[in-house]
Amino acid sequence: MASIDITGIRKSYGTFPVLHGVDLSIRDGEFIVLVGPSGCGKSTLLRMIAGLEEVTAGEIRIEGRRVNDLPPKDRDIAMVFQSYALYPHMSVAENMSYSLRLRKTAKEKIAAAVGAAATKLGLEPYMERRPKALSGGQRQRVAMGRAIVRQPKAFLFDEPLSNLDARLREQMRAEIKKLHADLGATSIYVTHDQIEAMTLADRIVAMHGGVVQQVGSPLDLYDRPANLFVAGFIGSPGMNFLEGRYLLSGDHADVRLKDGTLVAMKRPVSLESGSAVTLGIRPEHVTIVDEGGMVADVDLVEPTGFGIILHLTLHGLPFKIFTLDREALTAGPTMRVAFPTHCLHLFDGDGKRVD
Repeated sequence: MASIDITGIRKSYGTFPVLHGVDLSIRDGEFIVLVGPSGCGKSTLLRMIAGLEEVTAGEIRIEGRRVNDLPPKDRDIAMVFQSYALYPHMSVAENMSYSLRLRKTAKEKIAAAVGAAATKLGLEPYMERRPKALSGGQRQRVAMGRAIVRQPKAFLFDEPLSNLDARLREQMRAEIKKLHADLGATSIYVTHDQIEAMTLADRIVAMHGGVVQQVGSPLDLYDRPANLFVAGFIGSPGMNFLEGRYLLSGDHADVRLKDGTLVAMKRPVSLESGSAVTLGIRPEHVTIVDEGGMVADVDLVEPTGFGIILHLTLHGLPFKIFTLDREALTAGPTMRVAFPTHCLHLFDGDGKRVD
């Protein structure tokens, strides 16, 4: 397998910039997930690594070798697409072996490679079928099998599960994670689904507007988001935000919300008293209290089976709580909520995290 180093990568289409200087080092055998909303540049970056898009500026190295000007076939990578990209007139076995046959690989080696991949992916009963006779999940397994038999330096996945229903996506996520553990292959995976990012990644690269916002382990991004974008994008339901002013009095610090409510902070931070801030708290960290706290209007109670999502209005803004307490199913028109100080996140006027 191989390390991949991306330095100062920029991409423009004419005068329209898409990527604004991306730097990223991917270790040998690492599973990296590029996540972000549609149009953030994640698929463009993946296609540049694959050689399917030209680099406007910057450098891409695979295993230390500069590949900017190499065609895709010379980069020794395999790509799995959202659309499967299978040949409809070929059987499963023929699709999986196609790249090896193009290379004039010996028939015995082809049979061994295809057989091993089919075993890993549970495709043995389907080897003579054409793609049209397969389910979406089976077609995606064939696409992954076709990539595996090549034994490339790196695997690139471009939203491979987005065409599958929720149950199949969950199943395929588990299979991809097991496959990576088995192969130990360097992998870059693009998705807009933050649940996929959280469950699959060794490290997540959160992107927005063609810029890398934060790189870290899934729990790094969840527990210590670098800015408002990452805080709002990572997590389901997303983080709640309330605007206010940071107030400092001696060793005591509060955030005064727009309605005048004071929310105590755990400790003072490096901000001037009176600074505009945004207070964040995740839905599962909000507590429902009988007395004190803040009064919120209950707009909707949404049972999910595992837990309950409460849709509230707090200080005129949408606000969510996630709870396992089934008594919340009979919530009245209002309820009182409180914020544990150790669960609060604070962001400055520029949207950057303040520790």
